[in-house]
Amino acid sequence: MTVQPPGGTIDIAGKTVSRLGLGTMRLTGPGTWGDPANRSTAIATLRAAVDGLGITHLDTADAYGPHTVEHLIKDALHPYPDNLLIATKVGFARPAPGVWVPHGHPVYLRACVEASLRRLAVERLDLCYLHRIDPAVPLADQLGTLAALRDEGKIGHIGLSKVTLDDFEQARKQIVVAAVQNPLNIRIAYDEVLEACIDTGIPYVAYRPLDAGAALLDGDATRALGRLLARAPNIAPIPGTSSPEHLALNVNAANVKWA
Repeated sequence: MTVQPPGGTIDIAGKTVSRLGLGTMRLTGPGTWGDPANRSTAIATLRAAVDGLGITHLDTADAYGPHTVEHLIKDALHPYPDNLLIATKVGFARPAPGVWVPHGHPVYLRACVEASLRRLAVERLDLCYLHRIDPAVPLADQLGTLAALRDEGKIGHIGLSKVTLDDFEQARKQIVVAAVQNPLNIRIAYDEVLEACIDTGIPYVAYRPLDAGAALLDGDATRALGRLLARAPNIAPIPGTSSPEHLALNVNAANVKWA
């Protein structure tokens, strides 16, 4: 039996994928540091998403762990289905639990991409985001490095994460932006970058769509996800979870229609 993609489908980075994706940051230890409390459960969550629930968009980053989740994805799912989009991110250094430092030096970004290729056991990162813009490095240098890696065949498409409208407009002067990933939820209800993405048809990957569980605590997960999906066809929420049971609830919520 064919499993329907939760929330419908969207085209991102050359693939048609489920609009509901899986954010994987919670598949680590406290402070987004180290291994998860139960590695078997983390593996089961990834397999349930792809093999059982129809999710074909996984979002990760080299900074999750750091490196932990990319290893988990490879161990759980490799060899990957052709229709699976694994999006990763580079540009954060992780000196300690809970500490995130933007690091956009070209040498560092290139090393991060090369390492992610090895951890995920792929020849190309289908979608690679600049995780954060490093204010200490010219944006042109950061994007230029990713563009060079794209030209070398090591990155398929380039995305932007946690950006302002000015960031977005400046980046579009230099590269083709394949996707933007910003927070959007019941508390962060407006983002001018979303409006720009709607106008340009660029996929908008909404992270923290349940506000780190706030919507669940309010008993409002169904409404939160359903209304995000109904808001614009280019919105692709990526709620995170660390359990197959919670993941199944999110999938059910994404398939409920809200006006």
